[in-house]
Amino acid sequence: MRRRHRAIGISFLLVVLLPALVSAAYLWLVAADQYESRFGFSVRKEQTQSAVEILGGITEFSGSSTSDTDFLNKYIRGRQMVQVVDRELDLSSIYQRQGDPVFSLASDASIEDLEAYWSRVVTVFYDSSDGLIEVRVLAFDAASAQSVAQAILAESSRMINELTAIARSDVTRYAKDELDRAVDQLKTARQTLTEFRSTTQIVDPAADIEGRMGILNSLQSALATSLVDLDLLLKNTSPSDPRIIQTRQRIAAIEQRIQDERASFSTSRTKDEIPYSKLVGEYEALHVDLEFAEKNYVAALTGYESALADAQKQSRYLATYVAPTLAETAKYPRRGILLAMIAGFLALGWAIAVLIYYSIRDRR
Repeated sequence: MRRRHRAIGISFLLVVLLPALVSAAYLWLVAADQYESRFGFSVRKEQTQSAVEILGGITEFSGSSTSDTDFLNKYIRGRQMVQVVDRELDLSSIYQRQGDPVFSLASDASIEDLEAYWSRVVTVFYDSSDGLIEVRVLAFDAASAQSVAQAILAESSRMINELTAIARSDVTRYAKDELDRAVDQLKTARQTLTEFRSTTQIVDPAADIEGRMGILNSLQSALATSLVDLDLLLKNTSPSDPRIIQTRQRIAAIEQRIQDERASFSTSRTKDEIPYSKLVGEYEALHVDLEFAEKNYVAALTGYESALADAQKQSRYLATYVAPTLAETAKYPRRGILLAMIAGFLALGWAIAVLIYYSIRDRR
């Protein structure tokens, strides 16, 4: 029995006490101090109200966006965040320490090793009920811990801004495409009408017809006056009176001009002598196209402005309630807790092994 007790004591010394002493020596003599930097934030949505409220300067800030905080919770832990911060700060230079292989980053660490180490020095505490995220960053000096925390916060803010831009783009993309098509249609309609006017030298066929009718009415009035003058001359003078000849010549000239003006209504004054009725029809068709394009443009512009208002409601921003802190004293590694855990697991494993060994031995 005494021999068994001696064996148990020796095994306890070798399996539990000696490794615990080695661990204690490493923790207090070799392991470097680690400083903590903390920051906290939530993602908020900004919702613009109606036009009346906008004029009054009223803006509503809604609660946190759960989907965005869920995304950031995973994004901060992910490889992309590691790569972004590494490019900015060179994580290897921050976390590599000579003589401390347990708590420092290996000199030949790959991106996978760096990602695994990141989960050890960056801890995310996420309250899904309130949408609050708090991040703890550890480093071997306080300034480095704060720098890493600031880089994480800046990248998180940039990502939220990018998500906001994507959401706004998705909301306004269709309306912007419709507006662009309406603008092109309006430009085409105006250009076509301008080319028509340039080719025909007619600004408005309706106004041109009205002007020609005015000329024709004036000629008709002059013809009537000349006929009356001729009748008076025939009654009061001899047939050989020169004034009768002049009046008849004037009447003939007016009648010819009237015929010419009437003929011009069927044929335009353009070089190609296109029928005037066809020109009027073409102008009316172009004018209708222009009116339709203008109305379509107004509708598309209204839709785009409405889409912009909806996009404004997609605004999100990072609300920081705790800025990255700068530690004055090192809190990590928690040597006492780590040593107690190591000793406890060693003792538990030793006790189980001893019980199993002597249980098997006693059965023989």
